[in-house]
Amino acid sequence: MVDNLYRPQRNWGTRILEYGYKGMRTVFLENEKLRVGVLADKGTDVIEFNYKPRDVDFVWLSAGGVRNPTSYSSTSPDPLATFLDYYPGGWQEIFPNGGIPSSYLGAQFGQHGEVSNLPWDCRIVEDDEDAVAVRFSVRTQKTPFLLEKELRLHSGESRLYVEETLTNESDVPLRAMWGHHITFGRPFLEEGCRIRLPNGATVVPHDEPNHPDGRRVRGGKNYAWPLAEGENGEALDLSVLPQRGTISEMLYLTDLSEGRYEVENPRSGLGLRVVWDVEQMPYLWFWQEYGASGFYPWYGRHYNIGLEPFSSYPTSGLREAVDNGTALSLGAREERHFSLRAEVLEGG
Repeated sequence: MVDNLYRPQRNWGTRILEYGYKGMRTVFLENEKLRVGVLADKGTDVIEFNYKPRDVDFVWLSAGGVRNPTSYSSTSPDPLATFLDYYPGGWQEIFPNGGIPSSYLGAQFGQHGEVSNLPWDCRIVEDDEDAVAVRFSVRTQKTPFLLEKELRLHSGESRLYVEETLTNESDVPLRAMWGHHITFGRPFLEEGCRIRLPNGATVVPHDEPNHPDGRRVRGGKNYAWPLAEGENGEALDLSVLPQRGTISEMLYLTDLSEGRYEVENPRSGLGLRVVWDVEQMPYLWFWQEYGASGFYPWYGRHYNIGLEPFSSYPTSGLREAVDNGTALSLGAREERHFSLRAEVLEGG
């Protein structure tokens, strides 16, 4: 379990709670406003980001829910299933491959790389009624990287702070993809929700459609956020979420003047702001699944989006990111530092 288990316990102010959930260590950071649940034994997936005053969870959970990779066996394992069959929704750390299976320097990576299915070590680094912090760490298996992540809550705030250090522990320079796979769904997300981005962002469609029946946004050209062109020439406002049954899409946001976005539900008056170090992750992946995909693994069951800060693009894997020059470069023994915060907004 987490280090410092036998410490004084509190049920007020900021606190840390530890549970076994489906056979996995699960850590909850909590204060008066937020409850954040983290699967320490599976990628540090955030499976709850609950705004307690309204009992609204911002992260989306998939129909399959949480599955333990050590006790649940995929019925037909393959490089996609290693991620998708264990995907609970929520918020994942993605490293060192992003998107579809790929290979680099002789290593074969499945969907979204290594760390999202690995158990992480964890240690409490601060624990009092004013602030709590837990440090998670993992070493990748196919590559010589160490990734360390600290999550922190302060009393009275509706913000989660994330500080990370990535280290190349080898004597050779390496390339990688690094990102945060943050998804939104019920009960927070619904038709008419709005997305706000800094001025000047560019929308880049993925090369190929996500859906066999076509795509929502006409490919082959870039657009100035938030306006784009549909396949039939119609005007699209990408900042307003469409009706259920709209075809799925994969887009990339580039030319970000700052790392910041907000997703707002005008009906409930709630929103979430994500702010991050845009120098380390200059791209934002915009995954859209509006319930029109009647095939594996969605089968029309979900209405959700992902707004995912990333070091690189597209979702075609590390090999393509190396070829197009967007892959992260780490020299021998080099460290990279990254910070992010997620903050609940209420009342506009």
